[in-house]
Amino acid sequence: MSFAELLLIAVGLAMDAFAVSICKGLSLQNIRPKHMLTAGVWFGGFQALMPVLGFYTGRIFSSFVQNYSNWIAFAILALIGINMIREAGEEENADASMAPKEMLLLAIATSIDALAVGASFALLHVQIIPAAALIGCTTFLISAAGIRVGAIFGTRFRSRAQIAGGLILIAIGIRILVQGLLK
Repeated sequence: MSFAELLLIAVGLAMDAFAVSICKGLSLQNIRPKHMLTAGVWFGGFQALMPVLGFYTGRIFSSFVQNYSNWIAFAILALIGINMIREAGEEENADASMAPKEMLLLAIATSIDALAVGASFALLHVQIIPAAALIGCTTFLISAAGIRVGAIFGTRFRSRAQIAGGLILIAIGIRILVQGLLK
């Protein structure tokens, strides 16, 4: 998998965290660098951790499904993408709390998709540490920016960001499937 594909996956996965960060930015009275750093660390950290967990879980099962790995990777990415697009119109309510308990729950909720992507990385034999680092760093930057964007623009771009992220994941899934079929 190329760097460009990994970067597109990272951006696609970061869109849920971006949407939540926008909501947080909307609800905070005074945006400070501390808020941006907090969102970036929580969301970026979990987006880096979850693909690693998914990767090692996926490796356990990869020998059983090796002949279907491209189809499985396509299905996982397509389902995640479709779900992101479906959820794009839903209203999200976030309060201003940046407390560890709330941020932990939000970080887990926004990184479940990354767990599934990590499992597909195992099937595709992607080097997980650089991929997870790229996903985590990308999400860190996008989440921190989301806090600021939320404070400035509000919910105007949240839905579009989720749709774009979903379409990116679907497109990469299709590309993986086509590559596998042409082998």
